[in-house]
Amino acid sequence: MRRCRWAALALGLLRLCLAQANFAPHFFDNGVGSTNGNMALFSLPEDTPVGSHVYTLNGTDPEGDPISYHISFDPSARSVFSVDPTFGNITLVEELDREREDEIEAIISISDGLNLVAEKVVILVTDANDEAPRFIQEPYVALVPEDIPAGSIIFKVHAVDRDTGSGGSVTYFLQNLHSPFAVDRHSGVLRLQAGATLDYERSRTHYITVVAKDGGGRLHGADVVFSATTTVTVNVEDVQDMAPVFVGTPYYGYVYEDTLPGSEVLKVVAMDGDRGKPNRILYSLVNGSDGAFEINETSGAISITQSPAQLQREVYELHVQVTEMSPTGSPAAQATVPVTIRIVDLNNHPPTFYGESGPQNRFELSMNEHPPQGEILQGLKITVNDSDQGANAKFNLQLVGPRGIFRVVPQTVLNEAQVTIIVENSAAIDFEKSKVLTFKLLAVEVNTPEKFSSTADVVIQLLDTNDNVPKFDSLYYVARIPENAPGGSSVVAVTAVDPDTGPWGEVKYSIYGTGADLFLIHPSTGLIYTQPWASLDAEATARYNFYVKAEDMEGKYSVAEVFITLLDVNDHPPQFGKSVQKKTMVLGTPVKIEAIDEDAEEPNNLVDYSITHAEPANVFDINSHTGEIWLKNSIRSLDALHNITPGRDCLWSLEVQAKDRGSPSFSTTALLKIDITDAEVSTKPCNFPGTTKSVRRPKFKPKKPHSSQGLFLHPHCEIALFNLSNVNLYSRVFQGAAQAS
Repeated sequence: MRRCRWAALALGLLRLCLAQANFAPHFFDNGVGSTNGNMALFSLPEDTPVGSHVYTLNGTDPEGDPISYHISFDPSARSVFSVDPTFGNITLVEELDREREDEIEAIISISDGLNLVAEKVVILVTDANDEAPRFIQEPYVALVPEDIPAGSIIFKVHAVDRDTGSGGSVTYFLQNLHSPFAVDRHSGVLRLQAGATLDYERSRTHYITVVAKDGGGRLHGADVVFSATTTVTVNVEDVQDMAPVFVGTPYYGYVYEDTLPGSEVLKVVAMDGDRGKPNRILYSLVNGSDGAFEINETSGAISITQSPAQLQREVYELHVQVTEMSPTGSPAAQATVPVTIRIVDLNNHPPTFYGESGPQNRFELSMNEHPPQGEILQGLKITVNDSDQGANAKFNLQLVGPRGIFRVVPQTVLNEAQVTIIVENSAAIDFEKSKVLTFKLLAVEVNTPEKFSSTADVVIQLLDTNDNVPKFDSLYYVARIPENAPGGSSVVAVTAVDPDTGPWGEVKYSIYGTGADLFLIHPSTGLIYTQPWASLDAEATARYNFYVKAEDMEGKYSVAEVFITLLDVNDHPPQFGKSVQKKTMVLGTPVKIEAIDEDAEEPNNLVDYSITHAEPANVFDINSHTGEIWLKNSIRSLDALHNITPGRDCLWSLEVQAKDRGSPSFSTTALLKIDITDAEVSTKPCNFPGTTKSVRRPKFKPKKPHSSQGLFLHPHCEIALFNLSNVNLYSRVFQGAAQAS
């Protein structure tokens, strides 16, 4: 003991001499790639999780004084890191984003309490593949003439990815592999494929879905690839490549005995086959009129120029020519149609509708829903005829029924005409709204006192097309299942409906997403159930989230989200850290036991404590909720304790139990050995096994450093260790230590 004190005195004098020159601490420089030192040339991936320990500041003080570490940032910048001042552990506290901030400036410092050394460091933020490609300058609309050559450039899309390296490279693909278009995977240039053509009359608009995909990269330790889609709308521009077309053929006209010269006999109607940019139409009579008829070049109305009594023939076969006039005024495409004009007399026949086999008052056809605007109903072959002559055979045609869906051509007929029905409103021709459309054709004479008329029914059976997308009855599905549910257990049933019929209305279900691995879905019924091999554990993962897709046979689909929560089952008993635990109890202060229950939820993981066995039983109490054990209030000293316990033992053994609140409940026990001491008595009488006498056991308790002198006593040899700042203080401390010994 005396040798220890003299050694302490010598050490203290040596430190007094060294205290005259206190050197500043410094950081270690461990070079590139190191995660320990002064953060020189340190870099950090941007997907590093917040809360990660990313670096350890490390340095030393020449005098061996305790050192502390600090980190600070410019007031205008974010405080991205925090540091443990004692151990120098740097922790990430703010999320990193290289695209926003690719380097971080910080001031790190090291201090021995007297000296502080600060260094400015720059931490590089390295890239992770966390950005998806993004198309710019949308929307994409291209106007392309229908006669554009195959291989020509249609349009160019452009997507950017703010990542670097392969994660920032973008390649392009078309979603529809059967498109007449192709895209350059590197430049995003859209072309008309070799051998492909555009036709304004067949399809006026094309929708091209372009996918931009990055080159992939690492994110949170996994390989990921991001993509984006956009739609390019290609509007086909009409060019003059179609001849004019006559409507309402064949043409028949009648001249009656009372017809006056200059009267209109009939009107022919033609239109430019190029409906996008139609040319102006001019009509002319080529031959067959013998001067008895003339035609209005702009309206197509044919008029008689002579009195019927002067006409030499009963039937005139005229040839009408229609000519398109280009924007420059020069003739372009032409077409010719025959017109038959008969000389007739009295009104004694009503208009009559004819089919292919004779008079008919009901016409039926089938057609697809949503036909193109302006399409002619090709399945109807209807002729209307009035056998009278002249004005007696002139009648009007009209459709009676739902308005605005179809129109009939011609609307005025002289003697006979082919009836044409044209689509006016494509949206109203919807199989899901009405499977059958019924109209009446009404023919009514115009200029006769009798106003003879007739009707015919037109029945249109609509055919379904795949014009609808399957729709879920909910955007979200929420389910709860117990964690001990066996593999193959039903979870939740989803339902999507496609109003289309036949195969187009059949819905196929599938699931995808990061949380879908443990689940399956029946492709037809939409029932979601667990994998046969699935073992669910609420303590490992309590919630799952994934997506369910409903898709028809042509790939039209919709998506809903599924949320599944595992219900905790009491399947873990509480566990003590050790089956035998040793605790030292200071009189007046409780000791605490703790057991952990790994169940996920309350009350399964709530633990109650009790003492199941103790001899004697009236020494200790326990808090059933906290596990704190203390002496009963009647025991206030070691003497009082020894008076009620046999053998004056220093060590007591208790059997304690931890029991959870689940149903059924689980419990576990442990042996707790408690050594009881008095904080105010340095020794205590104890009986040890194998002896018959009491011995005094020394008790040592380290002194905490004094706030001003920095003094503490070594727990074994009572040597005073301190920083020498006052020689008189040394003397007093050692004198006091000598007297105490």
